[in-house]
Amino acid sequence: MHTKALGVVAALALGLTACSSGGGGGGGTSGDIKGKTISFVPGVSGDSFYITMQCGIQAEAAKSGLKVDMQAPQQFDASLQTPIVNGVVAKKPAGLLIAPTDAKAMVPPLLRAKQAGIKIGLVDTTLATDGIASSSVSTDNLAGGVAAADALAKLIGQKGKVLVIAFKAGASTSDDRQHGFEQEIKKYPGIKYLGAQINDNSPAKAASIISATLSANPDLTGVFATNQFAAEGAATGLRNAGKQGAVKTVGFDAGPVQMQQLKRGDVQALVAQQPYQIGTQAVDQLVASLTGGQPKAKIGTTTSTITQDDLSKPAGRQAAYKTSC
Repeated sequence: MHTKALGVVAALALGLTACSSGGGGGGGTSGDIKGKTISFVPGVSGDSFYITMQCGIQAEAAKSGLKVDMQAPQQFDASLQTPIVNGVVAKKPAGLLIAPTDAKAMVPPLLRAKQAGIKIGLVDTTLATDGIASSSVSTDNLAGGVAAADALAKLIGQKGKVLVIAFKAGASTSDDRQHGFEQEIKKYPGIKYLGAQINDNSPAKAASIISATLSANPDLTGVFATNQFAAEGAATGLRNAGKQGAVKTVGFDAGPVQMQQLKRGDVQALVAQQPYQIGTQAVDQLVASLTGGQPKAKIGTTTSTITQDDLSKPAGRQAAYKTSC
C-alpha cells in the first residue's frame, strides 16, 4: 500500500474507458461478456501504484472485449469509498475489482454488491470476511515486510535500534508489512526493535514520531517506513535532527515520489511491488468467474528491493511505477 492526499470523493477516468450505464448484473457464460462493463475502485485516486494497476486492468480487459469504469476516493478512507461502491451497485456492472480501504468496514457495502449479483475481485487489500469475493490478487505484503527487514538489517550492519512507521491501522497492506518486518527482524540478535507507530498517512505525524523517538533513543539506527507518506515524514524528522543518512531508512513502493526519495538519499532502499501484474491477473480471475470458470481464490505477487545503485540499471527502471497508461 499505497495512499494519497486528502479531499472529497471524485470520479476519475485516468485513460480508462468509462460507461455510465453498466454492463448488466451478475455473471454470464463463455462468450457472453463482450461489451459488458467492469468497475474498478482503487484505494485512492492519483496514486501511481493504482494508476499502474489500472493500466494492467485496462489492457487485460480489452482482450475480452470488456469496458472499464473507474471511480476512486480522494483519500484512503472507508467512509469515502463506501458511497462509491453503493453507486457501483446501482449501475449493476458485470463485475467489480476493488482495493478495500478497511478490512472490516468495507464488508457491508461489498456484501450488498454481491447480493446484487455483481462478481467481485479484490486487488491489493483484503477483507476480514471470506466468501464475498471470488478472488484476491495482491502483493505478498508479509514477504514485503520480510524483505524490508533484511534490507534494513544489511544497511545498519545487523546492529542497532530500529523503528517501524506504519501508515494505517486496519489496512491489511499496512498490517502485513509491519508483521512481516517484525517476524524477520527477530532473526538479527544485534538489532533491538522499538516497535511500530501509526502515522495515519500524515507526513507531519511521521516527522513527529521520528523526533520523539530520537529524543528517547538518540542512537536510533534504522526506520522502516511502510508507504510514501511515512517515508516523507521520516526524512523530514531525520533532516530536522541532523540525522539524515546516519539513520538508514527503507521505504515501500516505487512511484515517482519514492524514486526521488531514493535518488536524494531520503531513503536508502525501496521495496517495489508489481501493480501492473496485479491488475492483469485480477481481470483474468474475474473473467473466469464471469464465464463459468474456476478463479483462483488467492494470488500473491512478489516484490523486489532496489537501492540507489539500481536507479541506472534495468532492474531499477523496470520497478518504477507509471503515472499514465
